[in-house]
Amino acid sequence: MTREYSMRLSLTVSALAIALSLGAAAPALAQVGTPALPRALPEIPAPVDQAYPGVIRYEVDATDIDRKIVSVRQTIPVSAGPLTLLYPKFIPGNHAPTGPIQLIAGLTIHGDGDRIEWLRDTIDPYAFHIEVPGGVDEIVVEFQWLTQPDASNWRVVMASSMLNLQWEKAVLYPAGYRHSRITFAPSIRLPDGWQYGVAMDTVSFEDGVATFAPVSLETLADSPMFAGAHYKSYDLDPGGRSPVTLHIVADQPEQIAPTREQLAKYEALVDEADLLFGSRHFDRYEFLLGLTREMGGIGLEHHRSSENTAPPNFFGDGWEPSHGTRTLLPHEFVHSWNGKFRRPSDQLTPNFNVPVQNTLLWVYEGQTEYWGEVLTARSGLGTKEEALASFAGIAAFYEYQSGREWRSLQDTTNNNLLGYRASSPWPSWMRGTGDYYRESALIWLDADTLIREKTGDTKSLNDFAKLFFGIDDGSWTATPYTFDDIVTALNTVVPHDWAGFLRDRLDAVGPDAEAPLDGIERSGYRLVYTDSPTEVETRINGSGPGDYLYSLGFYLAGGNRIVAVQWDSPIFNAGIGAGWTLVSVNGERASPQVLSNAITAATTSTAPIVLEVRNARGSRTLEIDYHDGLRYPRLERIPGTPDRLGDILSPMRD
Repeated sequence: MTREYSMRLSLTVSALAIALSLGAAAPALAQVGTPALPRALPEIPAPVDQAYPGVIRYEVDATDIDRKIVSVRQTIPVSAGPLTLLYPKFIPGNHAPTGPIQLIAGLTIHGDGDRIEWLRDTIDPYAFHIEVPGGVDEIVVEFQWLTQPDASNWRVVMASSMLNLQWEKAVLYPAGYRHSRITFAPSIRLPDGWQYGVAMDTVSFEDGVATFAPVSLETLADSPMFAGAHYKSYDLDPGGRSPVTLHIVADQPEQIAPTREQLAKYEALVDEADLLFGSRHFDRYEFLLGLTREMGGIGLEHHRSSENTAPPNFFGDGWEPSHGTRTLLPHEFVHSWNGKFRRPSDQLTPNFNVPVQNTLLWVYEGQTEYWGEVLTARSGLGTKEEALASFAGIAAFYEYQSGREWRSLQDTTNNNLLGYRASSPWPSWMRGTGDYYRESALIWLDADTLIREKTGDTKSLNDFAKLFFGIDDGSWTATPYTFDDIVTALNTVVPHDWAGFLRDRLDAVGPDAEAPLDGIERSGYRLVYTDSPTEVETRINGSGPGDYLYSLGFYLAGGNRIVAVQWDSPIFNAGIGAGWTLVSVNGERASPQVLSNAITAATTSTAPIVLEVRNARGSRTLEIDYHDGLRYPRLERIPGTPDRLGDILSPMRD
């Protein structure tokens, strides 16, 4: 039965928001007939909370590594009549409609051996409509996920020696049911000799075919697999209350070589998370780590596992330079509590095709960013000096960010819905995805130090973490939260106008809006700028020759290309944006060292710095009247104050 097209257009944003806030599905879109289609399209059924009848047999063949093709066969119990199959659109952890349906091909459907023609929905192309003939009690659905040979458009997930299978990228499911109430019986065929890690129970693994115990579609999508020819696993919690395992696959077998000391730091990470949250909301946890230059990079959270990649030499001479990778597993591990167990109410949708909202990503991602940095230091995966350098880099970026003049931090949580992590030529002006991670981390440092100050250092954000995320120990049923829930928990730790505290920082906008840096000074440090960065500051923040972000206002990349120009900086005010090439400095052939020398010399001179720049349209000569020298961020101790940041970074187990 169809309705008028105008009714579909009458669905307002407010009505959708109300539906989602109540945990309901987005209203079904009624379809109409069109002369271009062989039949009228039915409505897409909204998900209801009842079990889908029967179990869907789900078979994956991932052996076509050379052509990077994943083949899928699904056997779905059905009854006669209309049926709509959905391809996941809103991928968990992406906070956006990123399901790569463009890579699905070869879709055929059969019932009792006869072909059943499908018809794609013309409003929602993630939906496929069929009419199940009478007497057919199951259909066979077959298709291919054409994964990509390079990273030009999509991330590479199949390489010569490994595979990162994300089931939700290669599945269709019946519309009209919550994903928690649709049961799948999954299996996968792997290349000969390959092993794997996954957060599902293996029933059998014979002749390259791994068969798993039936799970809900929700759990299936939350249980990615890393598999490979070169594989090892490590128990990170020997004798613990539930298994925590590190699974490593690599391009070459010799790359899987974590030292006993390195593994001890990951074991300490598990201990520190236990102490912080006081609970476990998983029956098992699987760190999946690929050491590779062939497969695409990833860091993605799941409730009982995480997908991560690192350079092939990570456990060797790549360990020290890879601070970002050393913080990756702690960050994703925290998400098991923050984002997966405690989940923003507008992220807790009934299936993968109901739109998510991202209003609380400053908690979901921002507080996770904070705890990830803290747990990296507490576990020994990072040092205090590295953490100080990291916070200095974050604080400086937001102290200089002009975009707060027109766009609030709260608005950046919409960024993924505007365009999934699209690159920005003007990050300091446009603002974007990184802000609800990194600027929000400063807000949580602010909150942590304020709690410590108000309670004479007897309480901290640790108490909030245990109170808010540590409830219902042992349960891994997703539990929603709202802004008011956060405020209530903070007030339980210490009474304060937490609603005003958060809203002031989240909604600050305009020429007088400032970065949330109070937590830096309250922690016992001040943000300063130096002309001589340490080795650690250079390694963490890219300080040193090439980095002129806080002096002239840009980075100088390979080939002397000017990139990442700061809005309202000296180079910006000279009319230059990203993409120009620096040709000469004060008449001398340009290089990072030559430019650094000129900036330093200008501190004792009134003469401008003369730059010759060029792009495809020609050359320009600039006279930059700048005399404040090289500027690289650093956190400097404030004498006579408590080292609260040092306390925050210290292990709880001490």
